[in-house]
Amino acid sequence: MPAKTDHDARRRDVSAAVWRVLASAGFGGLTLRAVAAELGATTGLVTHYFPSKQALIVHALELAETHTRALVPSLDGAHGLEALRAALATVLPLTPESTEINRVWVSSWDAALADPELRALEKARYKRWRARLKPLVVEAQADGDLPPGDPDDLVAALAAFTHGLVVQALFDPRLFPHKRLLRLLTDHLEALRP
Repeated sequence: MPAKTDHDARRRDVSAAVWRVLASAGFGGLTLRAVAAELGATTGLVTHYFPSKQALIVHALELAETHTRALVPSLDGAHGLEALRAALATVLPLTPESTEINRVWVSSWDAALADPELRALEKARYKRWRARLKPLVVEAQADGDLPPGDPDDLVAALAAFTHGLVVQALFDPRLFPHKRLLRLLTDHLEALRP
C-alpha cells in the first residue's frame, strides 16, 4: 500500500511541475526535459507518468481546466444579467491566479490548432463554456435586459468579446487594469440592453 501512496504523491509532484512550467513558459516551453528540470528529476521519471509530449500536453490541458474550475465562483442568488456579468468576469485576468490561467490557455491555442486531438479537447471546452453561459443569457433575455433573438449567437458574441479583453490585458496589463476590464464588460452588457 505505501508504494501506491508514493506513486500518487509523485504524480502530484510531476503535475505541479507541469503547471509551473506552463505558467512560466507556456505550451511552447512545455517539454519533458523542462518538466524534469523543474522537478529536479530525470526525463525517465517524467516519461513514467507521461510517455510522450502529447500525453504531457493533454494532462496540461486537464490541469488548466481544473485550475479554471477552481476559480469559478458560485452564482447562487445571482440572476439574469447580474449572473451573466459575474460569469464573464471570472474569465478576465483580474487576479494573479486568473492571469496565470489565461496565459496558459492563450498559449495552448497554437498547439490545439495544429493537432486534431487537442483541437477536439478545446472545441469541447468552448462548448461547455457556452453551455454554462446560455441559461444566463436566456434569463437576461426573459427579463428584458438583453435583446431577443438567438441566445446562441449572443453567447458566442459575449464569449468572443470577453476573450478579446483577455488577450489585450495579457499583452498590455497597464492599459487594461482590473477596474477598466470590469467597466468595459459592464458597459458592453449595458449597451446591449434593448
